[in-house]
Amino acid sequence: MARQPGQRREGLKLPLVDPRIVILKSKRELKLYSDRSLVRTYKVGLGLNTVDDKKRQGDRATPEGEFYIFTKNNKSAYYLSLGISYPNVEDAERGLRAGLISREQHDAIVKAIKRRTAPPQNTELGGDIYIHGNGASSDWTWGCVALENENIRELYDAVRVGTPVTIRP
Repeated sequence: MARQPGQRREGLKLPLVDPRIVILKSKRELKLYSDRSLVRTYKVGLGLNTVDDKKRQGDRATPEGEFYIFTKNNKSAYYLSLGISYPNVEDAERGLRAGLISREQHDAIVKAIKRRTAPPQNTELGGDIYIHGNGASSDWTWGCVALENENIRELYDAVRVGTPVTIRP
């Protein structure tokens, strides 16, 4: 349902029940669910490499797969931000096979994912992937998911650390 310019959107009914975030890269949409019901769809901007799955540091691609929110940052350079648990176990397996990361780095990623904490963010696989503010009108990030500030504020207030995030092509 489209809002008219200047029309206020009805607030989310909080707290959400079993919230979940699904990002559809091809549609530039972030969908927020509560108890399996869609409660909000937001327009997003992606990494400059819009089609590829993130493979390595500096490729400017937004990752694809199953993740979770591992941190909430209210002092973000991009208004507010939610840390996405990239790299995940599948990324670590791929990175180990490709020789991008060591066995020790692989094991540290797997351990963090099992504990649902922050995976190492400074390997050749890349890291520091966030859902953040500062605008969704274009694809401009280095792999993050960008929303308009009013939308990241609503999302930030609605989800908690541990919220599942699925990113699809």
